[in-house]
Amino acid sequence: MIQTIRKAWGIPELRKKIIFTIMILLIFRLGNAIPVPYVNTTLLQSYLDGMSTTVLGLYNVMSGGAFAQATVFALGVQPYINSSIIIQLLTIAIPALERLAKDGGEAGKKKIASITRYATVGIALLQGFGYYMLMRNYNILEKTGFWPAVVIIVSFVAGSSFVMWLGEQVNEFGVGNGISIILFAGILSRVPTIVQQGASYITAKGGTGWLHMALLLIGILLMVVLITHVDAAERRIPVQYAKRQVGRKMYGGQASTLPMKVSMSGVLPIIFAQSIASLPATVAAFLPAPAEGSFGESFLKAIDTRSVLYLVVYFLMIIGFSYFYATIQFNPVEISNNLKRQGGFIPGFRPGKPTSDFIAKVLGKITLFGAIYLGIVAIAPLIVGKALGNNSLAIGGTSVIIVVGVALETVRALENQMLMRQYKGFLE
Repeated sequence: MIQTIRKAWGIPELRKKIIFTIMILLIFRLGNAIPVPYVNTTLLQSYLDGMSTTVLGLYNVMSGGAFAQATVFALGVQPYINSSIIIQLLTIAIPALERLAKDGGEAGKKKIASITRYATVGIALLQGFGYYMLMRNYNILEKTGFWPAVVIIVSFVAGSSFVMWLGEQVNEFGVGNGISIILFAGILSRVPTIVQQGASYITAKGGTGWLHMALLLIGILLMVVLITHVDAAERRIPVQYAKRQVGRKMYGGQASTLPMKVSMSGVLPIIFAQSIASLPATVAAFLPAPAEGSFGESFLKAIDTRSVLYLVVYFLMIIGFSYFYATIQFNPVEISNNLKRQGGFIPGFRPGKPTSDFIAKVLGKITLFGAIYLGIVAIAPLIVGKALGNNSLAIGGTSVIIVVGVALETVRALENQMLMRQYKGFLE
């Protein structure tokens, strides 16, 4: 990775893109330090510290800690990610959007991107209003009324829209993967806080704390190695193209492969599964505490994010969402039809239904492996955190997957741009 960045830095065009991306990230970090008026950030921070294992804790990590400080970028990239997922699902459910995505060409892509932007603003408006109501109900606001409500909500919506614009600028003038890089920067910005929490844990536990932290670091390194290998893993199905004669020339006859990534859905199954699985605990946090020894207390302990039931449900939901996203992103029937139109076939399988059935069978196997891998990475920090009594590890697996995945994607993007530059130089 360092070698790739060093090579890219030596190319003037890519150096400008890297510098531009760094400047965008500096603007992003500056916005994360500008608080919204009328909010008592001290009370908000202490309240969210007790909600670290809920959906609000996930939002705080995704925003780089800005959610707990109520800054103008508190909503971060969450509205854009949610709107992108919703539009992607609607593209499958609504035939008009499906035709626009498949047959609309460049104009269709721009239209869907425009719809996604409007959806982002709408979702940011809803989340901003919900965030304001949360702070008002828990007396976190220094001033209430119509005008403070408008200022707070509009600030959140404007900040989220500006973050979306920053991501698009990185896509156009930077190294690419704009939203992912902003998410990457937000998560990494919490490293000093994590180090401080680790130091406090060592101080409280003494020699045992040093041992726990050493084992934790080894576990993180092993997790990084696992994520790196699985992220690059793929199943390559051999494809043979039949020879055909056009006039006096013979075309085709070459062999190729159909790559199928093991982790094609990325971290999305974890994010969705965690949001839904922790929803009961989030709702319970807003309700009055039940009496000790009552059924309500037993029920809350059963659905708590540190319970065994939660771990099982969380794991199963990750597997379910992995299959769901795999079927959305990879359609065996469509792939089979494309191969048939291009004169390609998989050796040993006839074109048409036998080919699509074989691709679906392979897809099911690699999706199961990828889903189990995601589930292990997601619940391992939960199990370790439960053993150590540290709730801050609840979303550690998600953060590590995002950081490593974005780093690998950025390196690939730089390598592709360097390769394209070499081809251009050769053609010129």
